[in-house]
Amino acid sequence: MAVASPAPTPPGAELITLRLSTISLSAFAWGRPGDRLAIVVHGYPDTAWTWRHLGPVLAAAGFRVVAPFTRGYAPSEIPLTAVHVGDLMRDVLDMHAALDGGDDAVLVGHDWGAITANGIAALDDQPFGAIVVMSVPPMPALLTPSGGLGSWSLRTLRQLGMSWYMAFNQIPGVSERSLDRLIPWLWRAWSPGYSATEDLAHVFDALPTHAHRRAALSYYRAAARPWTGSDENRSLTRASNRAPQTPILYLHGRDDGCLQSTYADAVDHLVADSEVEIVDGAGHFLQLEQPELVNARILEYLQR
Repeated sequence: MAVASPAPTPPGAELITLRLSTISLSAFAWGRPGDRLAIVVHGYPDTAWTWRHLGPVLAAAGFRVVAPFTRGYAPSEIPLTAVHVGDLMRDVLDMHAALDGGDDAVLVGHDWGAITANGIAALDDQPFGAIVVMSVPPMPALLTPSGGLGSWSLRTLRQLGMSWYMAFNQIPGVSERSLDRLIPWLWRAWSPGYSATEDLAHVFDALPTHAHRRAALSYYRAAARPWTGSDENRSLTRASNRAPQTPILYLHGRDDGCLQSTYADAVDHLVADSEVEIVDGAGHFLQLEQPELVNARILEYLQR
């Protein structure tokens, strides 16, 4: 039986190339060039297709929405070295400059995109007017004891069990060869009840070779070796471990099987004037599971 090839772009989007200071990235774009900029960044194991619901909504509201395939995810360039959070932060800052983003520009990040957005929100001179973070809170929120020492200890032990894949991703060769089985399992475990058939096709299109898979897994390997990388990127990576200085909108699916939603409790205490919302009926990929609710909440926040 013939299998239809995936569409080259989501409806209403165009595929553009961004030539940045250290790498070239491909990206989907919605809306008119020159409109208020919104950069939306995906995570693992995912692609820019994850924004196929949010992109058109923001474009209709007057945004130029740019959704990059991050380093190593085809059709973007494969990096020569392991990918640190600082690399991802530098790419977003370069995109803001290359696209003539103003101080009203918006950054939205999910999963590794969330880690990137949290890091940028912690910078003294970050250029974005609003930042939205989904599914991974700022690092200090993960380390803040809440609900008593016993409750915090149990939550930490539970999370260590949920995060086993991070250790598995450290094993060269074995983890790359296992992604055909691991990635579908992660989507089922992280977003119970969600049919990820379309998304999985896009993920494997973006990871077609061993080199692409090695690059995607290098995010985890570099995180375990923060002393490597350039001096500039080490400085940016250190910022990703600090509390944001910019208020954020933080959204987390109540049924998230990747990271427990109770970690969101610390965000509004950690970052002044931030807003936090737990999304019912959604797991880790809440922007796909509850798109109407998530899109409306983001748009309402940005319009204010």
